Amino acid sequence: METADVIVIGSGQGGIPLAVDFAKEGRKVVLFERDALGGSCINYGCTPSKAFLAAAHAAGRARQAKKLGIHTEVKVDFPAVMERVREIRNSFNQGIQKRLDNAGVKIVCAEASFVGERTVSGGNITVEAPLVIINTGTSALVPETPGLAGTPYLTNRNFFDLKALPSRLLVIGGGYIGLELGQGLARLGSQTHLIVRGDRVLDREEADVSKVLAEALQQDGIELHFGVNVNQVAHENDVFKVTLSSGEQLQTEALLVVIGRKPNTGGLNAAKSGIELDEQGFIKINDQFHTTCSGVYAIGDAAKQPAFTHVSWEDYRRLKAILCGENRTRNDRVLGYAIYTEPQVGRVGITLEQAQKHGINARAVTLPMSQIARAIEWGHDLGFYRMVIDSDTDKILGATLVGYETAELVHVFLDLMEAGATWQLLERSVHIHPTYGEALPSLARLLLGDNMPGCPNR
Repeated sequence: METADVIVIGSGQGGIPLAVDFAKEGRKVVLFERDALGGSCINYGCTPSKAFLAAAHAAGRARQAKKLGIHTEVKVDFPAVMERVREIRNSFNQGIQKRLDNAGVKIVCAEASFVGERTVSGGNITVEAPLVIINTGTSALVPETPGLAGTPYLTNRNFFDLKALPSRLLVIGGGYIGLELGQGLARLGSQTHLIVRGDRVLDREEADVSKVLAEALQQDGIELHFGVNVNQVAHENDVFKVTLSSGEQLQTEALLVVIGRKPNTGGLNAAKSGIELDEQGFIKINDQFHTTCSGVYAIGDAAKQPAFTHVSWEDYRRLKAILCGENRTRNDRVLGYAIYTEPQVGRVGITLEQAQKHGINARAVTLPMSQIARAIEWGHDLGFYRMVIDSDTDKILGATLVGYETAELVHVFLDLMEAGATWQLLERSVHIHPTYGEALPSLARLLLGDNMPGCPNR
């Protein structure tokens, strides 16, 4: 059995920098990774999906330019699109390998399993260390639908291995992954259906966010099926036959299953090290990432942290500070995130409904995109900007932005909230005309009773 100073299980966006930092400090670090280095973000999450959407949204914007008087014929070279996606993914992956090697991290390409307290085995190697960090992430949750097992269905894990554009696509799931990838293939030329169990897409967002996105998807020719489940799947002669709970049958060449995520903890044998899991298999941690075993910490979505790369990376900074004696906790930063459909959704903080449930005397103001000069000029009429404030303190509690490149704009609110600023600071700001950002102070001015936000003549 070997000994080390630090064991890192999983090479996600929190585990990698921790392993590198500790190794550069002169500690012996062993990193276990059962799959490709870089975790989900680089290999089948953020990196390939956003490279894919760059092509898809370029095609979609070209087609939608007809309302500006521009008429185009869009020809998609799908194999070239996907080859570019894989090239970017591979280059990022190789960069991770070089970074770990240069730092002197020992990489074990095998699934890690606890065989004792802070003792891990995998790839014919057993290692013991006083400090163990788990960053194993999550993977696609697949339902036990009759007939589905054994068919060549897609998840986000193998989606980016597609070589040919499917003429038809059926997406099971109405969350952000299903919407991003479904809209992406639709914009590249697939006839797309979206199966949603509930009565709206993105059901964790505000209802009017769902309404805007549903309209956008329909404009792209996507057919939405609400309030139904998939009862049966059959696959024959390269075609899926999907039977819905409504009795309707759909046929498709590609079936994408994106109904949720499950933690990658099944092979850890966590109990051997006294590490407790919850009923869903997520690792139980306290506010400082400590598991129920002394010396073992868990970060990222395997520990039920929000499933975003930037959260995992901030978990790395949080845990590193905690191990150095600083007083940081798992939720000590303002949370923001984005959905990369078109229009985009940028979110930060809490909604009005969430604030009111917490007993906060809150207020929200909303500015439709149709009243913003830049949106009118560019033909981006779908969406809105919304800000939630605490009426007692005037502090900004949250924002929901739905529109063109709102994933960028939402950082204005994120930074203001991190600084503890009030809405008056935003209202006093002079933003450049004509920009989308110009409408943010206009949004704040609604709190003054200004009924002419974003007017082109102001």
